[in-house]
Amino acid sequence: MPVITSFRAVRWLRTLNLVLQAVLFVTLFAGLNYVAKNHASRFDLTRGGRFSLSAETLAYLANLQRPVHIVLTTGGETENPEVKGLIDEYVHATADRSSGLITKETVDVYQNRRRAEELGLDQAGVILLVSGDRRRIEPIDNLYTLKNKQRDTFHGEQALTAAILDVTMLRREKIYFVTGHGELRIDNPDPQLGLTALRDQLKVRNFEVEPFDFSANRKIPDDASLLVVVSPQSAFTRQEQENLRQYLATGAGRLIFFLSPGKTTAALGLDDLLLDWGILVHPDIILDPGPGAMTENLELLIRHLSGTHPITKSLVTSGSQALRFGLTRTVFPDPGRALGGGLNTVTIAATTEQAWGERGGFRAGETPRYDPGVDTRPLPGMDPPNRLGVIVASERTAARDNLPFSVRGGKIVVVGTGDAISNGRLDNASLLLALNAVNWCVDRDHQLSIPPRPIERFQLAMSAADFTKLRYLLLAGLPGLAMLLGFAVYWTRRS
Repeated sequence: MPVITSFRAVRWLRTLNLVLQAVLFVTLFAGLNYVAKNHASRFDLTRGGRFSLSAETLAYLANLQRPVHIVLTTGGETENPEVKGLIDEYVHATADRSSGLITKETVDVYQNRRRAEELGLDQAGVILLVSGDRRRIEPIDNLYTLKNKQRDTFHGEQALTAAILDVTMLRREKIYFVTGHGELRIDNPDPQLGLTALRDQLKVRNFEVEPFDFSANRKIPDDASLLVVVSPQSAFTRQEQENLRQYLATGAGRLIFFLSPGKTTAALGLDDLLLDWGILVHPDIILDPGPGAMTENLELLIRHLSGTHPITKSLVTSGSQALRFGLTRTVFPDPGRALGGGLNTVTIAATTEQAWGERGGFRAGETPRYDPGVDTRPLPGMDPPNRLGVIVASERTAARDNLPFSVRGGKIVVVGTGDAISNGRLDNASLLLALNAVNWCVDRDHQLSIPPRPIERFQLAMSAADFTKLRYLLLAGLPGLAMLLGFAVYWTRRS
């Protein structure tokens, strides 16, 4: 009998075949695990991206330098899947980094008393964030909003991101809202005259916010990261003007103006200061007959925004609603400004091409019209072409000793309306604009807001008859199906 057809050879071939199959099986799973570990991709297929961190949070985490340890305390109470899933996302976002690593731990305060005492925790249902010697405790109930005594929305990402910033930042940026000239105030809850809503949003993002009475203090505070002036009604004194000029130039200060129509910049004492930064503010009121550009109440709907500047880029990419401005004046880069010198002045928000700046005024009930030689029209050669600017940003950088890098310089933003961020007008678009302007000014260029997420509930309604059918299906249907398949295999092999 030939060796190849002998029983011994057949047994060896079968054994070799089984060994090869086992090797292929093991290498297949080893390869899959290697690919999953080193080249993993994650996709959030849920509606609205429930399990994805926002771009704002990811931007903050990308610049995180200090490690953070997150401890979630439990005690046998109702599970909080949104919280656990959110913490997992923070851990995953920093898993491949050497600095700014976020780790997690779950502690049952009743069963693991020793660990709870080490952490100084004696209450279930809280989140502890620790970074170095800084700690912050966030109750889980604060991450939800209630409606009809049920959890309606989950804003845990907003709260946890703010808490991470709080425990990792060695210095909190301080924003002063200037008062003393009839400005809108951060301690006034009035819908038209107050800024309490914006103040609260800035505090959530780990900014310190305080008023600064310029008329009672001659010196700008040394810890001022940013000054904000909202709709001043009276003039700045010469001393105040000089203080602002020195703050911007010598101290590389940051300043945001919201200037409502009615008072010229010359009457406010701001003309020279703005011209130093290449900004020209016109004494007019913008009227825009373009399609969908103005409401019956003369509110402007600003949709033409710069897609490259950090202040407006996220408004464009996120498809946010139009900026809704009340009475608005024209703001332009000064065409006569000296080019060079490290000054970069750009228009970042503008009207449609049909808009003009009304200077002569008009009576109620009559149709306003453009008067050539009187009213404001776009200047030739200005960017964006054929449009009136409403927001201008200017920054100054300077090279140090001819080295190929620039040093920190001043920044200024001028908005041609005074009430866009008031309590009554602050919506998602205007809030995002204000936050982006603040972040750009203080060099915290993370331009996204974190909205709350709705909590989705799923309920399965079954009658007693449905439960009976399901019981019989599980007890008899599935085993019966397996028996039928076995009988079919048996019958096939027999025949």
